[in-house]
Order: sequence, then C-alpha cells, then structure tokens
Amino acid sequence: MAAELVGGAVLSAFLQVLFDRVASREVVDHIRGKKLNDSLLKKLKVTLLSVNAVINDAEEKQFRCSLVKEWLLELKDAVYDAEDLWDEIATEALRCKLEAESGSTVSQIKPKIEEILDRLEFIAKQKDALGLKHGVGETQSWKIPTTSMVEKSDVYGREDDREAIINLLLSDFVNGNDMSVIPIVGMAGMGKTTLAQVLYNDDKVMEHFEFAAWVCVSEEFDICRITKTVLEAATSIPCDIKDINLLQLKLKEKLTGKKFLLVLDDVWNESYDSWEALKRPFNSGLQGSKIIVTTRNESVASVMRTVPIHHLKQLTDEDCWQLFAKHALESGKSDAYPILERIGRDIVKKCKGLPLAVKTLGCLLRFKLDAEEWEKILQSDIWELSDDQSNILPALRLSYYYLPSHLKRCFAYCSIFPKDYEFKKEQLIQLWMAEDLLQHPRRNKRMEEVGDEYFHELVSRSFFQRSGGENSCFVMHDLINDLAKFVSGELCFRLEDENSQEISEKTRHLSYVMALEDLFKRFEIFYKAKSLRTFLPLYLPDEFYCLSNKVQHDLLIKLRCLRVLSMSNYHSISELPDSIGKLRHLRYLDLSRTLIKRLSESVCTLYNLQTLKLAYCYRLRKLPMGMHNLINLRHLDITGTCVEEMPTQMSKLKSLQSLSTFIVGKENGIKIGELGKLSNLRGALSIKKLENVMNAKDAYEAKLKDKKYLVELDLEWGHGKTDDTKCERNVLEKLVPHTNLKKFQIHNYGGTRFPDWLGDESFCNIVSVSLHNCENCCVLPPLGQLPLLKHLSIEGFDEVVAVGPEFYGNSSLVTRPFQSLEILKFSWMSAWEEWCSIGVEDECRAFPRLQELHLESCQRLVGSLPKKLPSLRKLVIEYCEQLVSPLPKAPAIRELELIKCDMVVLHELPRTLHSLKIKGCQVVVQSFLEIVKVQACPRRLDISDCSSLTSFPGGCLPTTLSFLSINNCEKLEFPVQHYHTSLKHLLTVDSCDSLGYFPLDFFPNLNSLTIVRNKSFRFFTLPEGPCKVLASINYLKIRGCPEFISFPRGLSAPNLTDLWVEECENLTSLPEGMRIILPSLRELRISGCPKVESFPEGGLPSCLSSLYIGGCNKLIARRREWHLQSLPLLTSFGIFDESENLKSFPEEELLPSTLTYLSMFGLSCLKILDGRGLQHLTSLTTLVVSGCTELQAMPEEGLPLSLVDLIIRRCPLLRERCQREKGEDWPKIAHISCIQMDDNSFKFVTLRVKLGYDHHAGTCVQGKLENREVPGLLISIGGRYLSITILFNRTLPLQGQLIQDESDPCPRNRNVSCLESMLDNRIKHLGAFELLLSAAEVPLLLFSVKGAVPEPLDFYYMIPTMNDMSTPSWNSGKSLHTLTG
Repeated sequence: MAAELVGGAVLSAFLQVLFDRVASREVVDHIRGKKLNDSLLKKLKVTLLSVNAVINDAEEKQFRCSLVKEWLLELKDAVYDAEDLWDEIATEALRCKLEAESGSTVSQIKPKIEEILDRLEFIAKQKDALGLKHGVGETQSWKIPTTSMVEKSDVYGREDDREAIINLLLSDFVNGNDMSVIPIVGMAGMGKTTLAQVLYNDDKVMEHFEFAAWVCVSEEFDICRITKTVLEAATSIPCDIKDINLLQLKLKEKLTGKKFLLVLDDVWNESYDSWEALKRPFNSGLQGSKIIVTTRNESVASVMRTVPIHHLKQLTDEDCWQLFAKHALESGKSDAYPILERIGRDIVKKCKGLPLAVKTLGCLLRFKLDAEEWEKILQSDIWELSDDQSNILPALRLSYYYLPSHLKRCFAYCSIFPKDYEFKKEQLIQLWMAEDLLQHPRRNKRMEEVGDEYFHELVSRSFFQRSGGENSCFVMHDLINDLAKFVSGELCFRLEDENSQEISEKTRHLSYVMALEDLFKRFEIFYKAKSLRTFLPLYLPDEFYCLSNKVQHDLLIKLRCLRVLSMSNYHSISELPDSIGKLRHLRYLDLSRTLIKRLSESVCTLYNLQTLKLAYCYRLRKLPMGMHNLINLRHLDITGTCVEEMPTQMSKLKSLQSLSTFIVGKENGIKIGELGKLSNLRGALSIKKLENVMNAKDAYEAKLKDKKYLVELDLEWGHGKTDDTKCERNVLEKLVPHTNLKKFQIHNYGGTRFPDWLGDESFCNIVSVSLHNCENCCVLPPLGQLPLLKHLSIEGFDEVVAVGPEFYGNSSLVTRPFQSLEILKFSWMSAWEEWCSIGVEDECRAFPRLQELHLESCQRLVGSLPKKLPSLRKLVIEYCEQLVSPLPKAPAIRELELIKCDMVVLHELPRTLHSLKIKGCQVVVQSFLEIVKVQACPRRLDISDCSSLTSFPGGCLPTTLSFLSINNCEKLEFPVQHYHTSLKHLLTVDSCDSLGYFPLDFFPNLNSLTIVRNKSFRFFTLPEGPCKVLASINYLKIRGCPEFISFPRGLSAPNLTDLWVEECENLTSLPEGMRIILPSLRELRISGCPKVESFPEGGLPSCLSSLYIGGCNKLIARRREWHLQSLPLLTSFGIFDESENLKSFPEEELLPSTLTYLSMFGLSCLKILDGRGLQHLTSLTTLVVSGCTELQAMPEEGLPLSLVDLIIRRCPLLRERCQREKGEDWPKIAHISCIQMDDNSFKFVTLRVKLGYDHHAGTCVQGKLENREVPGLLISIGGRYLSITILFNRTLPLQGQLIQDESDPCPRNRNVSCLESMLDNRIKHLGAFELLLSAAEVPLLLFSVKGAVPEPLDFYYMIPTMNDMSTPSWNSGKSLHTLTG
C-alpha cells in the first residue's frame, strides 16, 4: 500500500521532465543532425535511472539528515542545469525549423552535455555513501495509534461542528441510505480525531447505537485488520481468524439487525474497490447505522461518503488561546500572568487556528513562567523544533511524503508565495506550465486540464484552502507554507527585508512583494542567481509601483534562463528593450497594467512563449506583426488596451486556448474568419469592431457555433449610426454561439431586430445577458424563455416604445417567464412608454426570483410595473419622471431608491425595508415619509433635493434609524426635541437652515456627525451635570458654518478620532483642554478659521498623527507656540497660507522628527525653504511643495536623506532650478528616488464649478471644451475624495487612478481602476481618480458627483500643448499633475 502511495510513476516526476526532454524526437533529431555520438545520451539515461531509484528514500530522509537534504539539492540543481541545456537545444531546433536555418555546431553542444553528465555521475556515486536505498523510503511511524478515549477539557471551539454531526448521527433517515458515511476532512493537526472522539463518547450517541467500534486505519488500508478490529469490538472476544472471507461472514452475522457506529480514523485509501470490499459486511446493519471517517484528503472522503463532507475549519484566536493556556499555564488561568498572556496570544496567532500546533507550543512552555522563554518561542520558527518537541511537524511532513511524486514539485514551487498571499488557480497553473512541472498529457488532454487535476488534488489534500473573499482565490496555511519552503530549499527564494543576502547561486525561482519605489539596489543580489527561472513580483491591489530602469535593461536581460517574467503593475515601464528576444526559454510574460506603448518585434522570436498578459496596458495601440510565429502561445490577454487591430495570420496560433479580445480589421486588415481556425478557444472572448465585417459569409466563417468551450462572449460594433441595418442583422444572424455559453453581451448593434437564436430556449446554460446601445432595435428578444438567466441588463434602446409579451417568450413553451432571473436593469430607454401586462395570471408567474429591479433614465415611461415581485429586495427608479404606476408589492424589499420620479404611487411598505433614498421628489416625499413612519422600520434614510419638505412626520425621526443623510433641503426642520437613541451617523449638507443648535445629549449613540454649509448653526448643547462625556462619537466635521462661534465647555469625547473644522469665520478657539478631553484624536484639520489665534492651553492630544492647518493666518503667525515636538505620533503635516508673513518655512525645530509626510501648499509668499527646519526630519519620506510661486531655491543644506518622493507643482522658479541634470539645485535632490514636477508643455484651463451634494448623487453640471482636438485630458479633483459619474458622447478607453491631493496632509490609499469603457451617452461609475482620456476629440463632458462629499469642488482641465497631437507624452505613469485651488 505504501508503495502505491509514494511511488506513483516508474520515474519520479522530478526526473521525468528531463528524461522526456532527452528522449524527445525534436532533440534527438537535432543532435543526430549535428552528428553527435548517441553514447552520451545513453550514459545520461543510465545515470538518471540510477539516481531515480533512490529518490523516494532521499525525500523521506531529508527531514532527518541534513547531508541527504544537501545531496538532494545538488541533484536538483544539476537536473535544472540539464533541463536548461536540453531546453536550449529544443528551442534551437524549433528556431531552425521556423526560420529554415542551421543551428549550433557540435563543438558548442558536446562540451555542455559532457559537463552535465560528469556532474550527474559524481552526484550519483554519493548515494551509496549516504545509505540511500532503492524503492520506497523506510518511513518511520511517528504516530501513536489513536483510540476512542478523549480528554473533553482539551476541546475548544468545536460546538457547532459537534452539534451538526450529532444531528446526523441521531437521524435514522439520511439521504435514503440504510448506512450513512459521514466524512470529516481537514489538514493535518486540525482536530479531526479529537472531534471524532468527542462524538464517539457523547452520551446521546452512545445510547442511540447498540455497539460502537473505533479503528485507527492510518496509511495502510488493511481490510483484514480493520474487519478483525470491528469484529472484536462487536464480540468483545479476541479473534484469530486470518481468512478474510471467514472474517467478513462472521462480522456480517454479528451486525445483522443491529444499529452500529464505526469510526475509521485517519484514512488515506483512495481506491473505491478497496472501500467496496471493506464495507460489504457493514451493509447488514440496521437502518440508521453510521460510519464516521476522518481524513485529510477530500478525494478519500468523496470515495466513501453518503452525505456531504464536513470540512473542519480553523479555530478562532480566542479558542486557540484557551487551548494554549490550558497546556501552558497551571489550571489554564492567565489572570495572574498578564505579561505572559500578551505574549501567549501573539504565539497562538502564529498557529493560524491549527489546534495541534497550539497544543504543541503550549506543552513546550508548560509551567515555564519566564517571559524570556515565551519570547523565544514567539520569535522562533515552528520548523526549528525537533520531532521530540512537536507532533505537528511529522504530521505535515507525512502529508508531503505521501503526495504523488508529480505533485511534490508543484507544491514545492508554491513556496514563492508569501504567507497569507491569495493566488488564483488559473495563474498558478500557467506558472506550473511555464516551469515544465506538469506531466505531458496523453489522449488529447490539454496541459491546463492536467494542471487543473493537480490543483484539485492539492486542494483535496488540504495543501490549498479557499480564501474567505468572493474572488475565487486560494491560500496556504502558514505551516503548509513553511513546509513548502523547507522542501524547496534554496531553489525557491522569497525576497524579504530581513533575508536579502540569503539568495543562492542555486536559486531558480524568485518572488518579492513590490515596493512603491523598487530601486536598483534592492536587486543587485540577483546577479548571483544566474540560472534564475522565475522573476515574479507580487503586488498589493490598488497601488502604483515604479521599477528602476536598470533592472529591466541590464539585470533581467542577463538572466538568460528565465521562463517566467512578470513586471505587472510597474507604471514606470513604458517599453521593453529589444534584447527581450534573447530570453529564449521564456514561457510566461506578464506586462499587464504597465504603461508600455509598444511590444518589440523581438518578442515574436520567443518561440516557447505560452502566456502573454497585456491587460490594461491602456497606452498599447498595436501588437507586433510577427505574432503568428509564437506557435506555442496558449493565452493572450489584451483586455483594456487601446489595440486597434489584430496582427495578420492570427489563425496560425493553433495552440491558443484563451484570447481575451479579437479586433476585426478593415478592408485590408485581419478578417473575422481567422477565428474559425482557432478551434481550441475557451473561456471568455470579446469580438470588437464588427462594423468591419462586410457580409454574413465572413461572420459564418468565424465558426462561433463550433466553439463549445466558450462560456463568455461579447459582440461589439463601433459607435455611431450604421448605414446598413440589414447587413448588421445578417452578420449577427451568423454569429450564433454554441449553446454552452453562460454569459453574453452585445454592444452598439445597429440592426432593427435580433435574430431568432437570441432568446431561444436551446441556450439553456445562459446566466447573464447584457444588451447595450442597440439604438435601432424596436423589439426586445424573448429572453424570458432562458431557464437559467439570472442577470439581465438592457440599456440604450432608443426605438423601443413598449415591452410586452414578446419579451416574456412563447407562452405555450414557457410557463414561468424569467423563472431564474435575480437582477433586471433597464436604463437609457429614451422612447420607452409602456411596460405591458401579460395578463394577471401570467404576470404572477413571471419573475418569481427577482431580487433587484433598476429603472434608470426612462423618461417617457408611464407604466405599468409588475404588480407583485415576491422575492424583490432592492428597487431603484431614477429619472423616470412620467412614471405613474404603483410600485410593485414586494414583501421582502430591503432597499428602495426613488430619484426624480415624482408621480409614482406607493400604497404600502413592509417592515423589512432597511434603506430608503429619496431625491428630487417634491410631491410625494411627504406622503412617502408618512408611510415609512407607520409601516416600515428603516435603518438608513437619504433625503436630497427635496426643497418642499419642511418637517418629518410627527416631528421626529423613525425610531429604528441608524444613518441619516439630508442634502439640499433648506426648509426642513431638524427634530431636536426628541431623543434618538438609535441614530449613529448624521450628515447634513445645505439643509435645515433653521438649525441654530445641535443637542448632542439627545443623540447619545452618535458615531459621526457632519454639518456642512448651515448659515444658522451656532453651537452644541451637552448633557446637564458635571459628567458631559460623549463616549460614542468618533468623527466630527463642521464646515461652512459662519455663525458657529465655539465648542461647548466641558466637552469630553474620549473616542473622537477625527475632528475637521473648516470655513467657520467666527470660530475663535478649538475645544478647551483638548489634550485631555480628546485623548484618542488622530486627525485634526483646521482651515478657513481666521479668528483662531492659538491652540488650547496644554497643547494638542498626544495621539495626534495627522495635522492640517490652512487659511488661519493668526494661528500660523504664532506657529512657534505650537509645540509640535510634544506629539510623539505625528507623522503627517500640511500647511496652506497666502499671507505675506510666511516668507520662510519651516523654522528650526518647529516640526517633529517623526514626520513622514510634509505638504506645503499655496504658500504664495514663501521665498525660502529653511534647511535647518528640514534637516532634522530624519523620517521624512514624502515632501510636496505646490503653488509656492515665489519659492526660489532648495535649501543649501539639502533635503533629508530619508526622502523618497519629492513632488513640485506650480512653483515655476523652483522648477527651473531643479531640472534633471541641468538645474542649479539638481545636486541637492539627485539622491531622491522619485521626483515629480509639472513641466512647460502644459497650459492650464480652469473651470470652477459649484455642485449640489448628497451621499450618492448630485446636480449635473456641464463643461464644454473649446479645443475639439484634445489628445489627452487630465482631470483632477481638489478637496476630499469622491467618486464621479462621467457621461461621454463617444467611445473612450479610460485609465483610472486615485491621486494624492497635495493640500491634504493625510496620504490616502491609492486605488487603481483600469478599465475600458464604451459609454456613448451612457453612465459609467469609476472611483475618485486621475483620468487620462486618449481620444481624437472630446467635444462634451458632463459630470455628476457621487459619494459622501459635503463640500464644493473645483474641476480643473489641463490640456497638453504638444507638436504630436496623437501621442501625449505623460511622465512615467506616476500621478501626473494635480491641480487644486
């Protein structure tokens, strides 16, 4: 049995790849063509076979013997070198074949083969000296056989698992089986056996079964031994029978008519036949008999189970601590040892919820009360413990040892991933393919399918676990990650700050977490690893990164063995050197999200390339013409690029498995028929520029109907009116896809009707359909016939007047239209007037599962909406101003949004309503709120642009409300006479003009309060009495309140973390004694408060980390009294001041040395940067100098050496002196790694726009650019960040990027949102961002604000003035030019 588990193949997978290379026909023919002696190949084959014979023994002994581990490492290193040599020979053979040339000579090849052979023979001779034996390694059993006995006090955190399985055990009817098998699955050390012991000994369980048996099965599935053990438990008599037939007959006799419980602990067997043979006598038991199986392998459970697998999850940190304390401390009590408890809780976090690891470390510290001993364990690696000290390590090693040989290499490779790193299955399989870690498939199986099997196997054996998010990623438990790192040794290396010098010459696979600025110094050590195969930077999402040019132009090109190269998300990369073509082994190249403009033609000589990722390289406009030479290319992703046309002869890429986008060429360009020859395409495909398909015959030749592996298809025509609607319909008629399709989109189709196949019930797998901007279509297709359709979006149908029975489908075929639909969206239907009823009886059957309904910008729609939607949870109606229909009866509704639809009728609201938003509804708002008060229990209420609203019903808020936003409701009286204990968040903007004071004591649980632009608000009131503590509030913002004069005396808010006071002209002081009464304050912003002269007596709170002061001339004039040195945690500081008094800044010792971020903005009279005040800022990493028009020079002393980012904007005098290499001040700043400056090629066009606000949407405003030929447009938004909705009237590829406002001293997380958008009079939502529009003309831009932005904004347009209007030259992809004012 052990041989089956370990041996796997005749040759281990470790040597199989090399052996396949040596024996491959291409290599053999090439070598023979060079007249090279075959004896060398035969000797190499014999040597590989002799080494392979002892591989399994060596892999087992490496854990106990360092010499064996070193021998294995040397062997792997030699085999890697041999693989590289044979790969080079195979690549040369392929090149000669493609280019019809002769290759290397014998004199070049023979010495290299001889050198490899000598090295392998020398290593092979060492195996005898190490005592390595042929065949299976002699694994030593470390486990004490388990029994049914359990110490119940050792069990923590398994109550839910216990209860769920006991319910199964006590049920006699489970899935209709007489005997049920309940598998418990989890990784080694997860507590499977302990849980089974608890279940086995439960009183209710013991009473339920006539007898029970426990068998520790372990690695060897011995049917005879297991049967004998159960028989002895049933008879309570020792058994000497050795014949399996007699044993099973005897057991069957004893079990007949009895209800039994059997536990099979630690099962490894995956053979269905073996399980069938074992379980035959068990079938004679009484109905309700149960078998519990514990295993770490999901495949084992799948073979045996009759009920769903019970996956055992990690314990919580608290449960881990209880278990740890029980073993480490006397009586498990930690109260007397607070220091040890603090350390111990950190120790258990290392165990990541693994009970056996927790228990191991707890036992190591048993009754040791020395904190130093505990610190040693905290700082040490669990893998440093000996087997005598730990059970967890042998348990995990056993999991690895019994991995099939072909999986061991794949698993070891995963050590390149840092702990807690989330990886995707598809990417890892592509990496395995690139590294030749997959056995070559047979019987027409694809390599990706082999990789998928490997991956699933590692998941089923608990080496990989699904991450908790919704992004279908996987992670490795920390100890599994440690195991991978151990078995990979020096071959895999993760660059981390503390190990930068540990890289070895033997290292083949390298990864590192990217830094925002990756300087060349960080990579110098990589020159040592000359045979590196994997160069894999790993990035955190929503960040922008820069890479030293020297890395890509010097280092990477010298790593000639690279197979995997990623530079994804490096925004400093705009081109690849032509020498990239010298990386002949390269199989995986990822340049996604870089600013690359072109790909060198030399890329087309990378004949081994399998995966090319260019997603969201939005500056990339063209692919190399020689792409057809990449005959091994399997995956090409150009999503979100500006590529305008595909290279010709794409049909030669016969190996292509996934192609994100195919762009149809014009008359002389690539034809859509080229797709027909790419028969292996699968996954998602987008076909663009279908207007270039001239006839239906060309469309038919794409053979979409034959592509049965495609699951997503997007068909897209160009924008603009078509001249031939019939042609477009005929083209779409022939683009019928295979019925396996799951997601389907059509954009900008110009036909008047859809072909009959769209909506046909044969497309029974479709779950999502989007039909956008089909402006000429007057009838919707019968989509109600699609039985699995869940998501449907219909947008921009300008000719549809009515939606009726044709939409629901043939009533004789469809009894329940849209039976699976969950989300339905109609938007921008400019002519739509009526949603026709299909009859009361039929209507009740339609949309039984609909959860969301969106009607947006259907301004002519009158009625009627569906009468009843039983599953509806969210209803959104926006800008449907003619809609007079009653809202549907929706007993399950939770969210209702009504925007600019003043004629809808609402009769009732269920108590399930959670959130209500009303905007721009002057007529119905009062009646709606009355119904809400009586019938609903909302927790969130958003009201905006309701100028007619004067009061809340009854003069009070709904008692269940926790969030309230009021925007642009000037006449509304805020209810201040009632207690509102449920309200936690309150935002008022341009509203409640009569609100002269705010009674904080009436809102005892308020967490955040924002009051913006209220001309009457003067003060707060506090609870009466000496205790005036506001314990709940943590965010307070007051802006644009000219009558606000002071904070109340005695205000105490111990949990307030953010305080913003802006544009309060009559405010004279901040809260008195704020150092004491606001002890948790982290961020303070004070601006536009000219009467504030000083900080309160006692200074600012000591926890303050971010401080911004602007437009407070008197306060800034007395800056020497700030005493910022007393703030030990202050890291971010910003200042804005236009007064004539500030000519030099910062004075010596004004700012604390803890600062990491310093912003000086709009200091219009500043002439001198005081070097003495900057030199002691030894932690400063970012300095922003903006709008300092009189600033003449950098300080003579230079800037702090710690500085990483220097940003200079709108400082014309300073900019000239800081020009790279030429400016007088360049030597003072040359040491700074990232310098950003605006330049003279930009002129500034300013358009100031004041907007209306609320939490989600604001008043639309319009700006028109006079220059109609703008090659690039940069839009930057000043003030607090928000998201915006942008409306364009043409196709625009977009790049989104959140930028740092230089007036904001608090660095925000930057958010990358790169996408390609086809908008054409449609709305698209993006985050707060820096937007680069690449377009020939931008005639009209329309903005509407979205987000919690209680303040006015200025939009600034910046238009580059360049000679080459087609290619704007932005600087290296950094946040370019931010304009605020």
